[in-house]
Amino acid sequence: MALEDRQTAPVDAVQHALRVLESVDTHRHGVSAEQLAREIGVPVGYLGQLLTMLQRERYLGFLPGGGYVIGETLVMLGAANHDEALAEKLRTVLAQLRDDVGAAVYFSRYDDGEVRIVDFADGPNAPRVNEWVDFRSAAHASAVGKCLLSQLDHSSRLEHLSRHRPARLTSRTMIDDRTLLGELERQPATVPTLDLQEYAVGTVCAAIPVTIGKMVACLALSMPLAEVHRLRPAVDMLNERAAPVLLSMSI
Repeated sequence: MALEDRQTAPVDAVQHALRVLESVDTHRHGVSAEQLAREIGVPVGYLGQLLTMLQRERYLGFLPGGGYVIGETLVMLGAANHDEALAEKLRTVLAQLRDDVGAAVYFSRYDDGEVRIVDFADGPNAPRVNEWVDFRSAAHASAVGKCLLSQLDHSSRLEHLSRHRPARLTSRTMIDDRTLLGELERQPATVPTLDLQEYAVGTVCAAIPVTIGKMVACLALSMPLAEVHRLRPAVDMLNERAAPVLLSMSI
């Protein structure tokens, strides 16, 4: 299944969003969209969509008399209990993404040489993957693992595979080191990484990289094979709605 190249819209949106928040923070009594557009140097039409997202995620508030101010989410993330607030915000965003794309959604990182599922959102109509083999040992077969490994340099990939030797989990699992490394090397950052029954029979997954400084992370979704026809539109929507996750991790 060919999925078209994804653009960097979520990353661009986050960069502009951070500039918006910095600018709003300097206007204690509120600031209009028109003034923000002038200060940041973006069209008011584009800024309007960004402001809507920032209000929806409660990064911004709007004064009754007009003007944007810093919202409660930004205040919480800037408080002493930042980690707790960030975890709660991530749970909320993932739950919304689950409902939007109609699939289980995951946020994962590569920490200290291991694949780590930081959090996920599933439900009765969005079943999560049955972790029948530890994800840390199955990076070669899962969309999450391959997406994370593709963001590493060549020597780091080799080191990982030397500790976690590729094992055949299904008839579709790639276990040849050279072929796997070549695939990871050629994986474009703008194209989703797929797992079409490579980790588990009856399940398909896709993952997109989440670029936040030096953090190696990704957003992913999974669904039953019977719903594979929804994979492409679901991944497109996941990519479009990734900005809130990127933003929360950037503050």
